Amino acid sequence: MEIGFKPYMIEDKIDLLEMMTSFNDIEGYPFDPRIGEENLLQFTSNESLGRLYLIQQKHQNIGYVVLTFGFSFEYNGRDAFIDEFYIKEKYRNLGIGKMTIDFIASESKKLNIKAIHLEVEPHNENAYQLYSKKGFKPNGRTLLTKTI
Repeated sequence: MEIGFKPYMIEDKIDLLEMMTSFNDIEGYPFDPRIGEENLLQFTSNESLGRLYLIQQKHQNIGYVVLTFGFSFEYNGRDAFIDEFYIKEKYRNLGIGKMTIDFIASESKKLNIKAIHLEVEPHNENAYQLYSKKGFKPNGRTLLTKTI
């Protein structure tokens, strides 16, 4: 299966927002497409915030991955967070997740990123197994969040 990755372009907005809606519906997260569109504009207008890639097969968008940037003294420099990672259902369990993680790791290396972090829902055993096979490990801590 030939898979490609392309940076987000404005002409992909409608398709991307549909995938974002699906991702949030699956995970049970609240999502307002209007706010999603505003966030998309803010994120893609400033390369220092991260990267957004579409996952494609035969030039059709079949998923997306959002990589956000930060900095960590613990990890000796720039780090990144896989904020969202979605593959349309009919394309899952075909090795595309592995290819995407490999792509993100390769791109991160080019960007001098020292560590990549991600979250996985407790119920998503397939994703947890994929991430473990690709070298992600629990760090023994619990991520806490306070919205402001």
